Amino acid sequence: MIVIGADTHKRTHTLVAVDATTGRTRGELTITASDQGELDALRFAAGLDVERVWAIEDCRHVSSRLERTLLAAGERVLRVTPSLTGPSRKGSRVPGKSDPIDATSVALAAIRVGIDQLPVAFLDERAMEIRVLTDYRDQQINERTRMINRLRWHLVRIAPDIEANLAPASLKHPQNLGRLSRQLARLPHAPQLRIARALVTRIGQITREERDILAELKILIQAHCPVLLEQPGCGTVTAAIIIGHTAGAQRFRSDACFARHAGVAPIPASSGNTKRYRLHRGGDRQLNRALHIIALAQAKFDPVTRVYLDRKTAEGKSKREALRCLKRHLARRIWRLLYATTNKPAATTTVIPASAPGLMPCTG
Repeated sequence: MIVIGADTHKRTHTLVAVDATTGRTRGELTITASDQGELDALRFAAGLDVERVWAIEDCRHVSSRLERTLLAAGERVLRVTPSLTGPSRKGSRVPGKSDPIDATSVALAAIRVGIDQLPVAFLDERAMEIRVLTDYRDQQINERTRMINRLRWHLVRIAPDIEANLAPASLKHPQNLGRLSRQLARLPHAPQLRIARALVTRIGQITREERDILAELKILIQAHCPVLLEQPGCGTVTAAIIIGHTAGAQRFRSDACFARHAGVAPIPASSGNTKRYRLHRGGDRQLNRALHIIALAQAKFDPVTRVYLDRKTAEGKSKREALRCLKRHLARRIWRLLYATTNKPAATTTVIPASAPGLMPCTG
């Protein structure tokens, strides 16, 4: 059996086939990111071994086209997160960095972690649309923040009294922007004033665009997994992050695999008579952040969740450890909700404690 590691780029992809048993390189090929290049990749793989699996670095903005072709051809495709390739690259006897070295690292990372342990590639077009819109909204918000900071420094010079009366987050609201625009219109003309008024206009445009994107995201989520918005503490933005970064719950064999991907699966940290678990700092940090937001909201407003956390602390766990237990239960619940959107039975059956807050088994 061979594992074909792929280092994907905008215009070219480098493929290195590695023997899954010995780790020996069986072949190497660089293809163009085109239809002909993808056909060359399939011919390359077919000439090496019948039993094969593709390991592609999880960079879907450049690898999605290759993934789509491989899946359509019936190939088995795995996604390897970039954080897993670092140890493989450090343990290599070949120094330096190149596309073949990176592709080999991807293949070796898949072998080291375990081919059956990695999430498979699954092209969820709706999830991809939600991910693209969410990322673009984040970029627009970051750009607006930078513009607001520049605007406030201009106001310190040309209108310090106006700037002193602005609350920290006031310029995110259209009403305050309109009031500021009218105030600036009464000041004497100057180049710096013209720049400040241009910034006010651009900030208003970004704010309107951000709200339009948020409304579009809500429509897409309602069509994809509306029950997710019904979960306590899960709003439109949080649900969009979960759907976009999960990229298809079918990629994961069980809720445990999903929890590991999200970085909420506990890691043993026991020694001697001390039995404990520690925080997992790996996984998808955006997905982890979304689960953390839901957990905090439920811990604050849901009475059942507070009882659950109190019981965990009474068992000797710290508040952080109790919150991690809650996040692990939330990962199980959310995986089941997302998996149910395909109208298929869950891959594995997991018994959920009746005392866990808001975690009734999914019947969809």
